[in-house]
Amino acid sequence: MSIAASIRSQLVPIHREGYPFIGVFAVATLILFWLWPPLGWIGIALTVWCTLFFRDPPRVTPSREGVLVAPADGRISMVTQAAPPPELGMGDIPLPRVSIFMSVFDCHINRSPLAGRIERIAYRAGAFLNADLDKASEDNERNSFLIAAPPASPC
Repeated sequence: MSIAASIRSQLVPIHREGYPFIGVFAVATLILFWLWPPLGWIGIALTVWCTLFFRDPPRVTPSREGVLVAPADGRISMVTQAAPPPELGMGDIPLPRVSIFMSVFDCHINRSPLAGRIERIAYRAGAFLNADLDKASEDNERNSFLIAAPPASPC
């Protein structure tokens, strides 16, 4: 195994959509070093943060039927009953909602919480309010998925 391959195998993979952002941070860092070296060191810290923001670490999830896993890193901020997003066309009957707050230090790759077939995807443009606010779930930008999962078998 080459040295480069050995180093690459030890690093957490980066999601491909993060590379343009990381590139902008890196170029800005070079400019900051050129302007005044102490600012360049701040740029390095911000470039490292941007790289960590877009990391895509491998996950090992349970493979049993009927298992529901957290789709995102972060902290569970609320568990409640709420009507589904109107753009999914599922009606007004409240269903369980688990809200996960992701800080700027959490990995921002989201995964499917269960196995199934995606029946509908609905994007809604919106605001970027603090996710801890109650109205953030209603007013913030979001991408909603309706996933048809096979019925859980009795234990």
